Order: sequence, then C-alpha cells, then structure tokens
Amino acid sequence: MALIELKNARVSYDQKIVLDKVNFSVSRGEIVTIVGPNGSGKSTLLKVMTGVKELDAGSLSTAPKVRLGYVPQKIAIDDAFPMTVRRFLKIPFSPNRKVMEEALVTVGFPNSLDRQIGELSGGQLQRVMLARAIIGSPDVLMLDEPTQGLDQSGAADFYQMIETLREEMGCAVVMVSHDLHVVMSASDRVICLNGHICCEGTPAVVSTAPEYRALFGRGTKGALALYQHDHDHTHEHGHEHSELCDHE
Repeated sequence: MALIELKNARVSYDQKIVLDKVNFSVSRGEIVTIVGPNGSGKSTLLKVMTGVKELDAGSLSTAPKVRLGYVPQKIAIDDAFPMTVRRFLKIPFSPNRKVMEEALVTVGFPNSLDRQIGELSGGQLQRVMLARAIIGSPDVLMLDEPTQGLDQSGAADFYQMIETLREEMGCAVVMVSHDLHVVMSASDRVICLNGHICCEGTPAVVSTAPEYRALFGRGTKGALALYQHDHDHTHEHGHEHSELCDHE
C-alpha cells in the first residue's frame, strides 16, 4: 500500500494552474527525487502532500496514521536572533532532552543543544532542521531543496546522510532538488516535473529522456550526474515512462 497517493491532482494559485493531472505515489523505503525548472510546481507538490495546500481537483490519500517529516527550503535567521537549538527543536512539539540529543547525533551534529541558531553555518542549520524532522520517526521524510546554499561537497555529504537515514529508519524520502549536477545514485525514482509529470524513472532513464533534455538543455551533456557512493545498490525499478513536456 502506498504511504501517500495523488490521483489526477490539479492545483492553482489565483486561478493559474500550477499542477495538473498529476498521478504520484510513494511507498515505504523508496527515495524519490523531484527535479524541474523554476515555477514547475515542485514545492507545491510537497505542500499538497503535507496538507498545507488543498487540491482543486483529484484526490489525495494517505496510509492510516502516516507520520510526515518536513525540511523546508533554507530559512533565513538573523545572526542576533536569540534562539537555541534546544528551543528550535521544541517547535511545535516538546520532545525531551534524550530524544533531541539522539536526533542530533543521528544527523551528525551532537552536543549542540545550547548553540545559538543564528551562529550556525548553512550546513549545521540544515542538520538541525533535519533533526527536527526526524524526531517524530516519520514514515515519509520530505525535503524541499535541502542543499540550497551548500557547496558541492556539503551537498554530497547531506545526500549521503539522507540515504543512511532511509536505511536506518526505513522511511520513504521525497526530495525536491535544484541541483541537476548531483542526484543520488541510490534514488529509486527521479520525477521530472513541469506542471505535470513529464518523465519518470531511474536517474539513468530520466537523464536520457528527450523531455528532460528539452527542459534543461545539453549544458551538462543532457545527463544527470550521479553521486557515487562507496557501495552499490541494486533496486528493481518501475514507473518508467515519459510524456511530452510543455516548454518554451
């Protein structure tokens, strides 16, 4: 059974259709990476899945008692803003100290409860936001451009950490990526979105799809660069199809 499933979903803002005829599902344990140009509806898709944005048409169904964890796009915090990591992790819940410390250890940022949020580097802040998202042991972990503002090395480290979390927690991961040069080789599916699902499949399938190349050109020789890990993963892949993308 799918943890989350969208059927013929349509979403609009101010009568402008942003997503149309979107059919999408995510199952436990899989990693799905969503790519697309600016304004293609990537963030909107996550908002629909979390219940923040309502559908104009179609349906959204979730498994009973499904737990969601969400990491938003990088947030801007004033350096002088008086908030510790401990206080940040308690919003909107109130986990105990042990739970918070365990989450911070899991994301590789231990002994940081008393650090000021405003003094953290971009990579450290991303780890704190990820710790906050996994405190509730989510069934589905959603990340909206989580490596925005990180250099290539920092992004690669973050992607590897997400893969480790998937393996340890057994959760599904749905990640919006703005970085066409680094897509996890362990992703079960990559979805190319441009108002609707243009093409879908393994990274290798999507990287060679004419619909993907029509959207992103051949600046990277028409291919998604795959971040290679120290170990190989073998998956059986499905959902490999393509449809014509609308593009200018």
